[in-house]
Amino acid sequence: MIKLQEESVILELKARNMEGALMELAELLHRQCTHIDLANLYSLLNEREQVGSTGVGNGVAIPHAKVKKLERILVCLGRSHEGIHFDSIDNQPVHLIVLILSPADRPEDYLKTLAKISRFLKQPEMRRQLRQATTAANLVEFFNNSV
Repeated sequence: MIKLQEESVILELKARNMEGALMELAELLHRQCTHIDLANLYSLLNEREQVGSTGVGNGVAIPHAKVKKLERILVCLGRSHEGIHFDSIDNQPVHLIVLILSPADRPEDYLKTLAKISRFLKQPEMRRQLRQATTAANLVEFFNNSV
């Protein structure tokens, strides 16, 4: 089951580019898994982007990585009202970034989580609700009740 926490939400990312957004979100999740090296997390996310952009279109990016020594799936969400160039498939700026970290030894859970979040974010109304939430608590409640 996917559970987003209030402390895993950034209502307005400071970053204005993909690299900065990945670092900002990696730092956020690092607070929940301090035994994992932050530089390693960032490196894993960058390596995944080199394979192909996780900017899936419609203003959404879903960066993800499999992490050794991680005990459970971690999810965080960052928003950018201005939008961030993410090399998305539709060449549009990204406004919602949902970052997923998964234990390396649980590929089935990883794929299920990625698929579930992808289906959720394909729905225009879901994206609209996430973009319009005024507090982290509202956003988390909506996300957790909808995914």
